[in-house]
Amino acid sequence: MRVCLGGTFNIFHKGHKYLIDKAFEIAGKHGYVFIGVADGGLVEKKKFLKPYVKRVNTILGYLEEKKYVSRVEILPIDTKYGFAVDVDFDAIIVSPETQKNAREINEKRQSLGKKPLQIVEISYILADDNKPISSTRIFNKEIDEEGRILT
Repeated sequence: MRVCLGGTFNIFHKGHKYLIDKAFEIAGKHGYVFIGVADGGLVEKKKFLKPYVKRVNTILGYLEEKKYVSRVEILPIDTKYGFAVDVDFDAIIVSPETQKNAREINEKRQSLGKKPLQIVEISYILADDNKPISSTRIFNKEIDEEGRILT
């Protein structure tokens, strides 16, 4: 199975790991995962954003650790739809916050005569305070990358 997902991945955390792990689980033992990493116009207004290469290298480190690296391709995306509208995938992995984008991707795919993607929505990974782990919360020093409370 060919599975895609996308994100900014500014501060790589437990939620990102779960998203990637779920993509490989859905793809299956011989499947392939495509990861879109936000770049260009998609991130030009974001503050405190790590450079694209640094974000990709962090993801690659995790992929190598999990032995996924031979079954993945990482590409830049500069729109919220990325390459998911045009490329032939079977499924897209999304969080609750990006589920709407996946529905829009399927509408665009269908208008182009392409098959819709299976949308697999994962739940938020919660920090110790039962609020979602996010790069913003980590940046603000509320929690660490594993969701442990810092303040």
